[in-house]
Amino acid sequence: MDRLDPRTVLAAYGIGVFPMADARDAPGIYWVEPRHRAILPLDGFHLSRSLRGTIRRDRFRVTANRDFAAMIRLCAQSAADRPETWINGTIETVFLRLHAMGMAHSIECWDDDRLVGGLYGLAMGRAFFGESMVSRATDASKVALAWLVARLRVGGFTLLDCQFQTPHLASLGAVEVPRERYVALLAAALDGTAGVAAGVGVAPGAGMAGDFGALDRAGELPTDSVSGPVAGKDIVQLLTQTS
Repeated sequence: MDRLDPRTVLAAYGIGVFPMADARDAPGIYWVEPRHRAILPLDGFHLSRSLRGTIRRDRFRVTANRDFAAMIRLCAQSAADRPETWINGTIETVFLRLHAMGMAHSIECWDDDRLVGGLYGLAMGRAFFGESMVSRATDASKVALAWLVARLRVGGFTLLDCQFQTPHLASLGAVEVPRERYVALLAAALDGTAGVAAGVGVAPGAGMAGDFGALDRAGELPTDSVSGPVAGKDIVQLLTQTS
């Protein structure tokens, strides 16, 4: 199985390219640069009435980075609505390393102690690259995405990359932009921080990174949780505030 170095991955994301595999047991990966990219404007999340109610009622216990390894495994599992996956062992391994470096993050939704959905992705500069999300309970992935958008807004991020457009993402506010527009948005979101992340060095003071943990500190919460003082009603309020 091919090995993938974190620095290579970070450098690739910095120019708009990301890895995929043909299947869970595929021996290698390939690099993708879509002609049209799905992004979710952070002030454009579509919060339906039913989803708003689910979040307000705290239907799920929502955490951040509580169990990144379990989250990526869940995303990689086959299911009736997704019999195949593009997350092979090579991609899983490198993202576990990126998580250990503090750059890859997960949002988890729990029903009691059972992980029932969520997402994971990569944070670099003021950009968050969403990799995969999954539901094993109704609306779990939607709730996770809502919490992610609120977290990114609080943390000063400017770009949420969703890779490919789907009807599910479109219903939540994602839009497609051409490659040239995406590259411009990416450059503005990184603004010099891509070189720092990839270890190639940039001028001192260049670029400001988003703060993925800002929401946690809003209520002096444990580092692995966004439950407790920050509740679903707070997330709804954040998402319905106008910029």
